[in-house]
Amino acid sequence: MHIAIAGNIGAGKTSLTQSLAKHFKWEPHYEDVVDNPYLDDFYHQMERWSFNLQIYFLNSRFRQVLQIRESGKKIIQDRTIYEDAHIFAPNLHAMGLMTNRDFQNYSSLFELMESLVAAPDLLIYLRSSIPNLVSQIHKRGREYENTISIDYLSRLNERYEAWITGYNKGKLLIIDVDNLDFVNNPEDLGYVINKINAEINGLF
Repeated sequence: MHIAIAGNIGAGKTSLTQSLAKHFKWEPHYEDVVDNPYLDDFYHQMERWSFNLQIYFLNSRFRQVLQIRESGKKIIQDRTIYEDAHIFAPNLHAMGLMTNRDFQNYSSLFELMESLVAAPDLLIYLRSSIPNLVSQIHKRGREYENTISIDYLSRLNERYEAWITGYNKGKLLIIDVDNLDFVNNPEDLGYVINKINAEINGLF
């Protein structure tokens, strides 16, 4: 079984992945942020490094999805291959930070990869307002995220909403996280777990 969590920067994907993995005894697969050799350069010089960064993420997540399916285990994944292709890369292209040539090359590669992998059994989308995202980003204090603008987050949020509205690859659960604190409040985590239980019971 493959569960995936989607959501904007700061929505709480990693924290929820950790909590759900612990509760359900699922194996967590996290986004490759620590070892990503392009991330720091990208945030300082987006136009120069956008294509390299997106290709790195695409490669990393494609590999991840293949491993998930081959493992036969119950796995929860922090962020999906779709978010790179439907949100981050088109946003960089629209902002003039990725050339037409690079974007077409990237999109063509994604389409090929997408044809070879299955969608998650359940996609959990963490919906968040911009003030909540900003608050969470400041709270965790990652240095390379200090330069992220509210305009950038807003553009991403709009793309997330558009993507989720048209998502039809499998089961989808939308959770509004603005008033939830699943890290420090067991009741909030319980609320999320109950919602997920209701969905995954229908998967078997």
